Amino acid sequence: MFQLPPFLSPQDFTLFTLVLGRLAGMFSALPLFGGERVPLQIRVVTIFAMTMVLFPVLKLKSINMPGDFISLSLVVAAEVLIGLTLGLIVKAVFGAVEFCGQIVGMQMGFSISSLFDPAMGQVPLMSLFQSLLAMLLFLSLGVHHDFIRAIVQSYSVLPVGGWHMNGSLLAFLVTTTSGIFILGIKLAAPVMVALLATTVVLGIMARSFPQMNVFMISMPVNIGIGFIVLGMSLMIFMRTLQSSFGDMLNQFRLLLKILS
Repeated sequence: MFQLPPFLSPQDFTLFTLVLGRLAGMFSALPLFGGERVPLQIRVVTIFAMTMVLFPVLKLKSINMPGDFISLSLVVAAEVLIGLTLGLIVKAVFGAVEFCGQIVGMQMGFSISSLFDPAMGQVPLMSLFQSLLAMLLFLSLGVHHDFIRAIVQSYSVLPVGGWHMNGSLLAFLVTTTSGIFILGIKLAAPVMVALLATTVVLGIMARSFPQMNVFMISMPVNIGIGFIVLGMSLMIFMRTLQSSFGDMLNQFRLLLKILS
């Protein structure tokens, strides 16, 4: 039997648009669903499909909507900002992974060798590798289910049109942004320490044997030791990411409490 879509009145259609705005903001901040590597057509279809699925589940109550177009556009923009702010929590973790890959790649000597990506241009090889590894862990742990669940819970705490800026939100954003560098250093620490010790040993050898071409030897040695340490510390890398993904739910709750 043919069923009509869930929005039948202009009020319901406006609510659907606001839900679409919040979901668009959240999914655009996710490298997995809304990253630059995903084609725009797929992103639009995914966001619209998720909105169609979640809109009947949310059962939003009717609210007084502004009658003019400018005020309504500001409400939609506020919903998009809510989505972007919530998506920043996941974006920060993946940003730390990319920062870790850049550090490791530079230490191993891959800074001059980049993988050409038509969507993003020159991408560091190790950043791409570790980002894909983090995405696989993100999916295997089911964190995307928690993310979708947090979207639904956000409407019970923060209703439509409830966006406001305050000092606590700014402090939270600064803390989250600074956490990118801290987490990136933690993830790259084993390789950084090992390659630093390798550089010290090669420096001592260069002073002891001036006739030896240390520069030509250091390139394959750094790459080999880097991959060995990277493989040996893979479980540490996974556990650190797993802990960061586990803290996301607490950060979601804290952010919703700040926004409410």
